[in-house]
Amino acid sequence: MTAGGRPYDVVTFDCYGTLVDWERGIRDAFLAAAREDGVAFDGAAVLAIYVEVEAAAEAEAYRSYRAVLTETARRVAARLGWSIGDARARFLPDSLPGWPPFPDTNPALGRLAAAGYRLGILSNIDDDLLAATRQHLAVEFDLIVTAQQVGAYKPARPHFDTARTRIGDRRWLHAAQSYFHDVVPAQALGVPSAWINRKGEPATGLARPDREFRTLTELADWLAPAS
Repeated sequence: MTAGGRPYDVVTFDCYGTLVDWERGIRDAFLAAAREDGVAFDGAAVLAIYVEVEAAAEAEAYRSYRAVLTETARRVAARLGWSIGDARARFLPDSLPGWPPFPDTNPALGRLAAAGYRLGILSNIDDDLLAATRQHLAVEFDLIVTAQQVGAYKPARPHFDTARTRIGDRRWLHAAQSYFHDVVPAQALGVPSAWINRKGEPATGLARPDREFRTLTELADWLAPAS
């Protein structure tokens, strides 16, 4: 154990889906843009298609996340029978700075920072978009690794390799909501992980996190218990 009884020195987070309610942000942006064009969709259908389409877009040749969001919006709209061009599809990246944190995010981050943990973010995002999101987060982060910095998207390993280089031999825990993007590569690379399984979803592969929680509050209760 380190000073203060902390089991880790550094805790990194995925951002969108873990700290920020990306589903709400995406759903609201799609429905609002569609309404402007006189089109109506079911929010659940939008999200189901979005997850599939974005993963495919990220797996293609690297491009900025702003471009990924624009292309994903265009492809999702096409699947839904709503024909839009790239210019109109920019509504999605333009909406990202307004995507809200989950209610448990800032209280949990504050508890971890107060307990002495160094905090970081490993995110499939551009630097400028993450900077806008960080305006909603109540703590400073010691480590930031973005897709723009490493030229790749998780679950590819460059985020984790870069983080390991920067973290050095300090004890590191990665906490994330996405089993596919974060738990699987963390387990493969020997990085301890905490799965923030907000929906109680089953694991879809053989990888297993070191710990599993439904909320960031539960993570904070484990890492920074009240004295």
